[in-house]
Amino acid sequence: MSEESKYWSSGSWMVSEGKADEFIERWTAFLTWTKEANENFHYARLVRDVGDPGHFISFASWRDPDSMAAWKERPEFAEHFGGCRALCDDVQAGGYVLTVSV
Repeated sequence: MSEESKYWSSGSWMVSEGKADEFIERWTAFLTWTKEANENFHYARLVRDVGDPGHFISFASWRDPDSMAAWKERPEFAEHFGGCRALCDDVQAGGYVLTVSV
């Protein structure tokens, strides 16, 4: 296990019907900004549920929990997150630490 992959932010996004393409564009812009503005950010992935195409899960890897917390405090975070959230019926998001890697 690499230390690079120990801290994670994640979201479970239930995108409103007909909004998936716009959501993908906004999420991509959000995480592109994140990558450019946060040196302790490593990478992010967005995966789509094959059984429910309106359901997406996102994962972002961080160097440390303080960097992840600082990201959420930036004014741009609220703007970008809110733009993605506006296209969803429900969002569950949080910060996590890797417990086991197999």
